[in-house]
Amino acid sequence: MKICGVELKGGEAIISMLTYEGETFNVPACRKVSFSVSNSNETESIREFHFAFHKLMEDYKVDQIVIIEREQKGKLAGSATSFKLEAAIQLTELPVNLISPVAIKEQLKRNPPQVDFESLDLKRVQQNAFDVAYVQHNRIIFGKA
Repeated sequence: MKICGVELKGGEAIISMLTYEGETFNVPACRKVSFSVSNSNETESIREFHFAFHKLMEDYKVDQIVIIEREQKGKLAGSATSFKLEAAIQLTELPVNLISPVAIKEQLKRNPPQVDFESLDLKRVQQNAFDVAYVQHNRIIFGKA
């Protein structure tokens, strides 16, 4: 199964793909690390993001998308643009799940990845997206999805 982890920050969606086959995790090469939206007030910008994101999911045959949940209120609340991007991602035929940062930390503490992030062929900015994809795989493997 191939899962795409997504971290939404401001007007940017940072992604990391992770597969689990034959009891082995693999990080497939991907042509994109992130998607940016310059002006979220324009409908065309959101449509372009939606098209580009879903084309990538289709091209890489992703089975599921998982997004790091953001607070809706308070000082740690996500930006309006990030919620627009989330909605654009959710408008797909693929299953989309949201996982809270607290749940991610708990799962990583119980079952940390057996690889050093530095040894993976990923950029440092992708670590949170990788972590959420890894946590979702664990939820599926251990029946908690």
